[in-house]
Amino acid sequence: MADHKLTVGDLLSFPALQLTVKAGHAGLGRSVSWAHASELADPTPWLLGAEVIMTAGLAVPRDAAGQRAYLERLDDAGVSALALSAQLHMPPLHEAFFEAAEERGFPVLEVPLAVPFIAVAQEIAAAEQEDTRHRLGAQLQVFGALRWLVAEDLDTPTLLRRLEDLSGYDVYLCTPQGRPLLPGVRVPDPAVLPASVDAPPTIPGGFVLPVPAPGGPAGFLVAYERQGAQPAGLAVAQHIATVAALRLAMVRNERETLRREGAETLAELLQEVLDPEAARRRLARHAIEGDTVLLVVRHTTDEALVCCLEDHPHLLLARGEDHYVLGSPELAAAVGELSGVAAGMSRPFLPGDALRVAQREALWAVSKAVESGRPVVRYGDDSTGRWLPDDPAVLTALVEHVLGDVLRYDASHDSQLLVSARTWMERDRRTETAAAALHIHPNTLAYRLRRFGTLADRDLTSTGALAEVWLAIQAAGALGLTD
Repeated sequence: MADHKLTVGDLLSFPALQLTVKAGHAGLGRSVSWAHASELADPTPWLLGAEVIMTAGLAVPRDAAGQRAYLERLDDAGVSALALSAQLHMPPLHEAFFEAAEERGFPVLEVPLAVPFIAVAQEIAAAEQEDTRHRLGAQLQVFGALRWLVAEDLDTPTLLRRLEDLSGYDVYLCTPQGRPLLPGVRVPDPAVLPASVDAPPTIPGGFVLPVPAPGGPAGFLVAYERQGAQPAGLAVAQHIATVAALRLAMVRNERETLRREGAETLAELLQEVLDPEAARRRLARHAIEGDTVLLVVRHTTDEALVCCLEDHPHLLLARGEDHYVLGSPELAAAVGELSGVAAGMSRPFLPGDALRVAQREALWAVSKAVESGRPVVRYGDDSTGRWLPDDPAVLTALVEHVLGDVLRYDASHDSQLLVSARTWMERDRRTETAAAALHIHPNTLAYRLRRFGTLADRDLTSTGALAEVWLAIQAAGALGLTD
């Protein structure tokens, strides 16, 4: 059988077996790997596919619908043929049983009473000896893939192609949700994924196996028999799943290392301790080139951000409740998909540029996102921001000149004069509407506005004073001085 797989049709040519075909002639070309005697009503959880199931009839239902369902279960599990012992305990077989066999091309064989089932099993085992040697050789070669991982530094697609060539399977990998598990590896049809990791591994034309990981499977490996190849069997597919698990652990470790390095780099960029050339080299290591933006993200978690940005080059740094993210402008779309998020994005800049201005812009934009309830605000979306200078020193001077006494009064008296004035102006100076938003009486708001005007030395009925106060409030927001 060096270049020919054993088939159901081959079994008919073994004179010692004396087999006859009762139905399903169209399936005589099905390959056979083993013969197994079973009197279970449903033996499929313990099958791998390509078996000849032999039964004396104890498990065969007596009614027509039950017999048809029994045959269909075996066929769906990849069984090659059903061998029935003549006489003994076989119930009368209904026409529906034979019709199902013909419809599916599922061979139904009859074994003479004089031929013991062990004889059928021995003949198949003898014919499969060379295939067994091939499978053992393939297993040993898969073990060699561990050396490839270490010595040859293969990328994931190349590693999987080698494993496919020696195993005789086309290999697919995915997460339990059907997403890509490893970069560059095909994802299977989600319909073949099992509902449970304990499900039988056999599927039509191959296997589906969990990829082990701490805490539970990281995903699934699906292996389909290659056309014209000699598949190496379940054990080899299981070994490939183990190699995939090792590769996944390596990839995750590399990602975590890059993530830590990225956080350190972003912290140094924000502190402006890197010279531009060193900054560009570090960013290039993280595939960050061309137009770059800085985002400040609130109301989300590290895990959610890492997940949504997984396919985008980025640096991520957590600072208190804020998450700083640096990368391409396309990051905004991914971040905006997160539930309940508030994010602010700076204007684009070139890698290596100082982040002082970008940080101010992102902080101003995120404050607007929080106020408006929008998931992402880009600096410049609000026309007021365009009139603010880029220099933080100038902004600080403007805030101090107009709002300095107000801020100090709020800090010492735990009051909310600035918030009250900002809310009033955001609502087009409608006192009742602003008071409702602040959950205070309109008279209380009127008092606060008078007190604010006194401390700021500005008449809030004057258009010029209003414009100056409004710009100063926006500057305070850009500097992170307001909630």
